[in-house]
Amino acid sequence: MKHVCALCGYVYKSEAGDPENGVAKGTDFEDISADWVCPLCGASKEDFDLVEDGDVNENDEF
Repeated sequence: MKHVCALCGYVYKSEAGDPENGVAKGTDFEDISADWVCPLCGASKEDFDLVEDGDVNENDEF
Protein backbone atom coordinates (compact mmCIF):
# COMPACT_ATOMS: atom_id res chain seq x y z
CA MET A 1 0.00 0.00 0.00
CA LYS A 2 1.15 3.53 -0.76
CA HIS A 3 -0.02 6.96 0.33
CA VAL A 4 -0.66 9.29 -2.60
CA CYS A 5 -1.52 12.98 -2.51
CA ALA A 6 -4.98 13.41 -4.00
CA LEU A 7 -4.10 16.93 -5.17
CA CYS A 8 -0.77 16.48 -6.99
CA GLY A 9 -0.04 12.73 -7.13
CA TYR A 10 3.04 12.78 -4.87
CA VAL A 11 3.74 9.28 -3.54
CA TYR A 12 5.05 9.11 0.01
CA LYS A 13 7.66 6.34 0.30
CA SER A 14 8.53 5.33 3.85
CA GLU A 15 11.92 4.02 2.74
CA ALA A 16 12.82 7.51 1.50
CA GLY A 17 10.97 9.56 4.11
CA ASP A 18 11.03 13.33 3.64
CA PRO A 19 14.31 14.42 5.28
CA GLU A 20 14.05 17.98 3.95
CA ASN A 21 10.88 18.38 6.02
CA GLY A 22 11.91 16.51 9.16
CA VAL A 23 10.71 13.00 8.30
CA ALA A 24 13.48 10.42 8.61
CA LYS A 25 13.96 7.57 6.17
CA GLY A 26 11.99 4.52 7.25
CA THR A 27 9.15 6.51 8.85
CA ASP A 28 5.72 4.99 8.26
CA PHE A 29 3.10 7.42 6.98
CA GLU A 30 1.00 6.88 10.10
CA ASP A 31 3.94 8.00 12.25
CA ILE A 32 4.44 11.34 10.49
CA SER A 33 3.43 14.41 12.49
CA ALA A 34 -0.15 15.61 11.88
CA ASP A 35 1.14 19.00 10.75
CA TRP A 36 3.35 17.55 7.97
CA VAL A 37 2.32 18.65 4.47
CA CYS A 38 2.97 17.35 0.97
CA PRO A 39 6.42 18.58 -0.09
CA LEU A 40 5.18 19.34 -3.61
CA CYS A 41 1.85 21.11 -3.14
CA GLY A 42 1.43 21.73 0.60
CA ALA A 43 -1.62 19.47 0.99
CA SER A 44 -2.28 18.12 4.49
CA LYS A 45 -1.91 14.47 5.51
CA GLU A 46 -5.70 14.24 5.30
CA ASP A 47 -5.45 14.83 1.54
CA PHE A 48 -3.51 11.58 1.02
CA ASP A 49 -5.23 8.41 -0.17
CA LEU A 50 -4.15 4.88 0.63
CA VAL A 51 -3.87 2.91 -2.63
CA GLU A 52 -2.70 -0.53 -3.73
CA ASP A 53 0.92 -0.64 -4.93
CA GLY A 54 -0.15 -1.72 -8.42
CA ASP A 55 -2.52 1.25 -8.73
CA VAL A 56 0.29 3.80 -8.38
CA ASN A 57 2.25 5.09 -11.35
CA GLU A 58 5.34 6.11 -9.39
CA ASN A 59 7.66 8.76 -10.72
CA ASP A 60 11.26 8.22 -9.56
CA GLU A 61 11.81 11.94 -9.02
CA PHE A 62 9.47 11.83 -5.99
